[in-house]
Amino acid sequence: MLRASSIRSTLLRQPAFFRGVATKEHDIVVIGGGPGGYVAAIKAAQEGYNVACIEKRGALGGTCLNVGCIPSKSLLNNTHLYHTIKHDTVKRGIEVGEVNINIAKLQTAKDTVVKQLTSGIESLFKKNGVTYYKGTASFVDANNVSFAPTDGSEETILKAKDIIIATGSEPTPFPGIQIDEERIVSSTGALALKEIPKKMAIIGGGIIGLEMASVWSRIGTEVTIIEFQNAIGAGMDGEVAKTTQKLLTKQGLKFMLGTKVTKGVREGETVKIEVESVKDGKKSELDADVLLVAIGRRPYTEGLGAEKVGLDIDNRGRLVIDSEFRTKVPHIRVIGDVTFGAMLAHKAEEEGIAAVEYIKNGHGHINYANIPSVMYSHPEVAWVGQTEEQLKEAGIKYKTGKFPFIANSRAKANQDTDGFVKFIAEAETNRVLGVHIIGPNAGEMIAEAGLALEYGASTEDVARTCHAHPTLAEAFKEAALMTHGKAINF
Repeated sequence: MLRASSIRSTLLRQPAFFRGVATKEHDIVVIGGGPGGYVAAIKAAQEGYNVACIEKRGALGGTCLNVGCIPSKSLLNNTHLYHTIKHDTVKRGIEVGEVNINIAKLQTAKDTVVKQLTSGIESLFKKNGVTYYKGTASFVDANNVSFAPTDGSEETILKAKDIIIATGSEPTPFPGIQIDEERIVSSTGALALKEIPKKMAIIGGGIIGLEMASVWSRIGTEVTIIEFQNAIGAGMDGEVAKTTQKLLTKQGLKFMLGTKVTKGVREGETVKIEVESVKDGKKSELDADVLLVAIGRRPYTEGLGAEKVGLDIDNRGRLVIDSEFRTKVPHIRVIGDVTFGAMLAHKAEEEGIAAVEYIKNGHGHINYANIPSVMYSHPEVAWVGQTEEQLKEAGIKYKTGKFPFIANSRAKANQDTDGFVKFIAEAETNRVLGVHIIGPNAGEMIAEAGLALEYGASTEDVARTCHAHPTLAEAFKEAALMTHGKAINF
C-alpha cells in the first residue's frame, strides 16, 4: 500500500444522487479531531492509508486540549505556584514581598499553551500526510460523508472505505438550569472567567468539579461543592475519597454531601440556589457569584446523521459497538467519549490505535481493566485497577498495603507529606489488583502501577524492584511490601 502523501485525493466524477457536489476519496475518514480522532488519523497514516480527519472546532485536540485537560492543568499548576509562594515559602527559608494574581495574564498563559499544542497537532498531520478538513460532517450513506467547511465554502462529499467516529462529548445539562457561561457556567466557562468570584457554588463533586474548586479556592474564592452522593470523587476508592475530602476541607473548600439542587436562577450578578437534603428533604438556600454545573458529560452526536445509516444509539446517547469498535455497519467504527467506557482522553487515544490495528491487521488490543484516572488537585489523586468496594461486591478475597508519605524521605525533604500509596492484592497470590495514591506526584507514579497490572505482577515483584533513593516512588515500593510483609521505614 502506498503512503498517504502519494495517494490521490482527486476530484472524482460525481454520482447523480450527489447533485453535482464535489467528491473526494480517502481510505479512512475520521470524524472528530480530539484525542481519539487525531491519534487514530496519525496512526492510520503511518500505516500507509490515505487519511482525512474532519474537525469542526477549528482547532484540533478536542475538548481535552481546548477546554478540558490542558487548560485546567495550566490553571491548576499556576494557581498552585501562587498559593505556595503566598502561603508556604517562609518555612522554606524564602522570603518574598507582596504576591498578587493577574487574572488576565493567568488566562493568557493558559491560552498560549493551548494554541501551541493545537498547532502542534496540525504540524503532526502535515508530517504524517493526514488531510485536515475544518468543518462539520454528516453521513450521506454508509460510505459517504458530507463535509461543510467552517469558512462557508462549498460542501464536499468525502468517500471512504472505512470511517471512524470520534465526536466526543459535551457537558451534561442540569434540568431547569440555564447555562449562560457568565454566571451559570459549564466547565468551559469555569476555565475562562475574567474575574475572581467572591463565592462559587459547584454542582457535582467529581473530578471536574473538584479541580475547578481547587483553582478558584486557591486565589481567594469561597467555594461550596454540592454533591448528590454521600461521597466525592466518583470512582475513587472509598478510603481515598474520604482522605481527599478531609484535605480539601483543610484548604478551605466546603462540602454539602447527600444534597440535591432543586433550583438555580441568575438574578442580576448573583445566582440563587435552592437545595434539598436527600435524606430528610430539608430545604435550604445559598447564593453565589458563579454557579458551575459539573455533573458529568454526555456523548455528542448532533448533526452526525447516524440515523441515516442505521447506527444504534443506546438510552444514554452512546453509539453501540462490538468488541472491535464496529457498529452494525462493520466498516464504521466508534471510539472515545461517544461510545462506551470511561470518558478519558487516554482511553480514547488507546482506542484510536486499536481501531486502526483492527482495520489493518484484524486484531488490536486495549485493556479496559487498566485505564488510570488522575485528579490534579494538590495533593494529586490517582488510581488504576479495582477498588476495595468493587472487590467486596465481587466477593474476591484481597489484602491491602498502605504506606504514608509522611514516612517518605523525599516527601519530608519537600515538606509535602499529605497522603499515602495503597496497594490492593489478591489474597493468595499477591497479584496486584489495584493501586490508589493520594499525594505528591501521584499522576506520574500511577504509571508504574499500570505496568504492574498489565504484566500481572505481584506486590512482591514490585517490592523486590530497586527504587532510587530518595524518591517519592519509594513509598510505592514500601506499600507493595506491606501487602505481604512489613515496611522498612514505617
